Amino acid sequence: MKNLFNAILRLAVKIALHVYFSQIKVYGKANIPKGKAVLIVSNHQNALIDPILIATHTNLKPHFLTRASVFKKSFVATLLDFIRMIPIYRVRDGINNMEKNNETFDKSVNILLEKGSIVIFAEGNHSNQRNLRPLKKGFARIAFQTLEKHPDLDLVILPVGINYSNHRFSGSKVSLIFGKTIQPKDYFPLFEPLMVDTFKSLEPLVSTIPEADYQKNLDALIQSRIDLTKPEDVKEFLSMKNPKIPEKSYSKPYFSNKVMKVLHFPIYWIWLWIRPKIQDLVFYATFKFVIGLVMIPLWYGFLVFGLPKLGLVEWSFSWAFLGVVYLLANRNGQE
Repeated sequence: MKNLFNAILRLAVKIALHVYFSQIKVYGKANIPKGKAVLIVSNHQNALIDPILIATHTNLKPHFLTRASVFKKSFVATLLDFIRMIPIYRVRDGINNMEKNNETFDKSVNILLEKGSIVIFAEGNHSNQRNLRPLKKGFARIAFQTLEKHPDLDLVILPVGINYSNHRFSGSKVSLIFGKTIQPKDYFPLFEPLMVDTFKSLEPLVSTIPEADYQKNLDALIQSRIDLTKPEDVKEFLSMKNPKIPEKSYSKPYFSNKVMKVLHFPIYWIWLWIRPKIQDLVFYATFKFVIGLVMIPLWYGFLVFGLPKLGLVEWSFSWAFLGVVYLLANRNGQE
C-alpha cells in the first residue's frame, strides 16, 4: 500500500512539476546506477522542490534526510514517514535532540544495506544563491557506518547538481545534472579526502556565481540571456573580461501575467494571503507549487463540472480553455 501510494504520488507530482516549470532537463542519466546502494549528494537551493525533482526524475525511489523541525506534529511526522522522509537534527533543534541523529543514521544505514537510496543535501542548509557551499560530514558518516557493517557492499555516492533559471517564479527552467559516482570504500575510513572529492565532483554540476559582486554578476547574466541552468555557460560568461551586456533585459509578459491571475483568481488570492507569512524566500516556490498541486485540479474541476450545474455552460469550457492557454503562456526562464 505504501509503495503504491508513493508511486501514484510520484507520478502526480512529476506531471505537476512539468506544468510548474517551462522546462526540466536531465543530464548524465547514464551515471545513475542500478542494483547498488546509492547515497545521493546534492546542492540545496529550493526547499521541497529539490528533493521531489530528484525523486520524480530517477527510478531510485529514494528516502530523504529532512530537517527535523517539520516533524513536530505527530500527524505531519506520520505523513512524512509515509513518503520516505527521515528527520535529521541540527544544533538549532536543541543540543539534547542531537542524540536522536544516531537513530537517523542507523535507519539510513539499514536502507543502504538493503541496496536502497538516500538523498542528503550535504551543505546542511538551503540558499537561493547560485553557488556550492562547504559540505557537512553527515553523508560521509553514513557511508562509512554502512561500510563498517558491510565492507563488501556495492555502495556509491551519486553527486547531483540542481540549477534553476528562477527560484521563485513558476514557468522557469531547471536542470538536474548527475555526475559520475564515487566509491566511498576507496576513502574508508578517512573523512576529509571523501568530502573534498565529493565537493570537487559537485562543483562543475552547479552554476556558480562568486559571492563577490554576486548581484552585479547575476544581473549581467540575466540581461545577457545566459542560461542559468547550464553551469558551463555561466562559467564561460563570468570568465570574459568585457562581456557585451544588452541594455534591455527580458521580463515576464505583463498582459498575459495579469490575465492568468484573473482566470485563476481563487488560487491567486490564496497565494496573496500566504505570501506575507513566508519568512524564508527559499520557500516561495515550495508554497506556490503545493498550492497549485492542490488547488488547480479543484479549480478546473469546478470550471468543468461546477459551472454547468450553475447554468453557466457557455462559460465553463471557454474559461477552462483560456485558463490553460494563459497558464502556459505566462512562462519565462529568467529572474
